[in-house]
Amino acid sequence: MTRVTVVTGGAGFVGSWLCALRKRDHADERVIAFDNLSRAGSELNLPRLAAAGVEFVRGDVRDPASLEALASLGTVDLLIDCAAEPSVRAGYPAPTGGRMAGGPRELIDLNLGGTLNCLEFARARGARFVFLSTSRVYPIAALRALPLEEADTRLVLTPGASGPGWSEAGITTAFPTGGSRSLYGATKLASELFVLEYAATLGVEAVINRCGVLAGPWQMGKVDQGFLTLWAARHVYGGSLAYQGFGGRGLQVRDVLHVEDLHDLVERQLADPGRHNGCVYNVGGGAANAVSLREATALCAAAAGRALTLGAAPDTHPADIPWYVADNADVTRATGWAPRRRVTTIVEEIVAWLHDHRRMLEPVLSR
Repeated sequence: MTRVTVVTGGAGFVGSWLCALRKRDHADERVIAFDNLSRAGSELNLPRLAAAGVEFVRGDVRDPASLEALASLGTVDLLIDCAAEPSVRAGYPAPTGGRMAGGPRELIDLNLGGTLNCLEFARARGARFVFLSTSRVYPIAALRALPLEEADTRLVLTPGASGPGWSEAGITTAFPTGGSRSLYGATKLASELFVLEYAATLGVEAVINRCGVLAGPWQMGKVDQGFLTLWAARHVYGGSLAYQGFGGRGLQVRDVLHVEDLHDLVERQLADPGRHNGCVYNVGGGAANAVSLREATALCAAAAGRALTLGAAPDTHPADIPWYVADNADVTRATGWAPRRRVTTIVEEIVAWLHDHRRMLEPVLSR
């Protein structure tokens, strides 16, 4: 019997990559991209998915009936849950707010209710479950309280400083989770708790990956999610950019992980599912792939051959944080995995993609 993999959010940036790469590496499987195409630009991934041999089913994880329709496709062995509103600003009231018109309830219905529906679908079929969570499960106040100093182009932790779940190597899963983390982060942490309960109590074989910034070609980047693509697109297509928050100097830092590196990790986890069942991992580019907004600007200018003069918006959004780097030590010990693609390469790939598909992408990424 043919094995079936379902990827929810399968026409989004991460989902479409995981679908295409899963089919590439497991040609004998049926790989299903399940998506409602609500995110701008997701429809552009459909020809790419078809060319990769991935089947597309339109549906919504908030609707159990549309998930149940997948049962007609055969026995589902694996469900990778990528379906979510990914913006940390989602649910905030105007004028600072996120993109979701329905506010907190819509966000909760999608990010938590959708995950519960996916878990029930997996439980009923004995399917393995991979949940993509986020680094934003960690509380905002605690991350802002880290001892940071200004270097020439970025914020850095005070040399030698460390505390519970943090050091110069980054943030581990031991970082305290008490406190507010944004509505988005709360929905993802709540989802994690249910995933762990389904694994411990109901026999769903599951692993959770708390991802930081994921990047690469085919990401329809916005200010609040996918900043590296947005930065690169402005350098290639033109338009304005501004350093937002923390004084408007562009010193805030994130680590960046190529989506293909995430796929490589998931493949390792699925090759030994018993070892990773019920595990939670921090997954990111790590200290070697950390970059500030100011440094990202220089990388994009070099790759695009075009420099921009950036503005400054010094006011900080309530959900923003000044520094986040994932400490991958736990997942590396458990799997032998480590990121292979460097941030310079990621930027160069994005810029090449923007040039190669300019006619299609410019109307989406110039908004």
